[in-house]
Amino acid sequence: MKSKYVILASALLISVATFAQKDQIKSAEKALKSGDAQGAIAILKDAENIIVNAKDVEQAQFYFIKGNAFLDLANKKVEEGKNLSQAAESYQKLIEIEKQSGKPKYSAQAAGSVTEIKGKLINAAIADSQANKHADGAKKLYDAYLLDKKDTINLYYAASTAVNSQDYDLALPMYEELKKLNYSGKGTSFTAVSKTNGEVQGFSDAKQRDLAVKLGTHEKPETENIPSKRGEIYKNYALILLQKGRTEDAKKAIADARKANPEDSSLILSEANLYLETKDYDTYKKLVGEALQKDPNNADLIFNLGVISNNAKNPVDAEKYYLKTIEINPNYTNAYINLAALKLEAEKPIIDEMNKLGTSAKDMKRYDVLKAQRENVFKSVIPYLKKANELDPKNEDITKTLIGVYSALEMTAEAKALKAKK
Repeated sequence: MKSKYVILASALLISVATFAQKDQIKSAEKALKSGDAQGAIAILKDAENIIVNAKDVEQAQFYFIKGNAFLDLANKKVEEGKNLSQAAESYQKLIEIEKQSGKPKYSAQAAGSVTEIKGKLINAAIADSQANKHADGAKKLYDAYLLDKKDTINLYYAASTAVNSQDYDLALPMYEELKKLNYSGKGTSFTAVSKTNGEVQGFSDAKQRDLAVKLGTHEKPETENIPSKRGEIYKNYALILLQKGRTEDAKKAIADARKANPEDSSLILSEANLYLETKDYDTYKKLVGEALQKDPNNADLIFNLGVISNNAKNPVDAEKYYLKTIEINPNYTNAYINLAALKLEAEKPIIDEMNKLGTSAKDMKRYDVLKAQRENVFKSVIPYLKKANELDPKNEDITKTLIGVYSALEMTAEAKALKAKK
């Protein structure tokens, strides 16, 4: 007889809990509608421990309101990144519950909000990077990747941004994930210029791009091959391992990558860079030779050899590779930029010596010689900077450098004309 009372009491407790859940969900919904997102979250937090026992429809409603509350706070710029992530987590939980129950009531709205959140996270990450808050940006990009793991480029950008912040502990697991996915990022980009705003717009394929051009909304269609990013990924991964004293792990990682991707020539450069970092110059030279033998007319490969040579304090080889890059691809903007930067490095020792000179006749004579040398340096970079500016007129660094060179050479008319174009 007593056991019946116990069962009855338990049933009453469950019933009371169920009513409490419903009341709390309704109260939270009311608070959110009145604009009190924080209050809604606080109410739902009290129900968190007992919501697991609720019906699927009530659980779904719980997570839907919770997601909406976090999203509302994010939209009000209250701890934006954190609240966007928590909103997305709530929506994903809702979708999972409704998928299992087979009763999709809120899933469509939640999926739309998840897409919105993904876009907001990416935009917030871009804003963070522009404000030099790279670590915050990297975390947001990684959260965007977690929302849609098919969009692996967000993982790649998250890892690269973490490296920019020099937060290698943050970057390492991201690179390890890219390594597991064998991510390359290789592909083709299809772009055309919008006639409405003059901006370059990307398309998913050539058919869509060509249709836009045919309809007259776009012009200047371009197709560009996007090279593999594996080399960069493994280079950064190996450098992080080197910094942590894991030299053999770094060597093994790149060796394994090359075995798995024998046709990916960018990995040869990454391996060469690793041996350069460890001061094994014989292996470095051997790998550089292998890279050139494998693909002698690959502009990206030869350009990267120029970068590695420059990093190795070998300006003669660096210049040779940059010029070869331009010979293969006359529109390779970065080769012109790097050539100009390489030649401008000759200015520093000239300036240093000029600053040490006195006012004696001998010193003044030497000053005139050095001044002529400096002017020759500036004159030598003008063709490269002009071409880079022609290829990438929106690049402010190129424009500023060219204006600075014109000003130093007292080419006032040229400087004014370039400033007028800005």
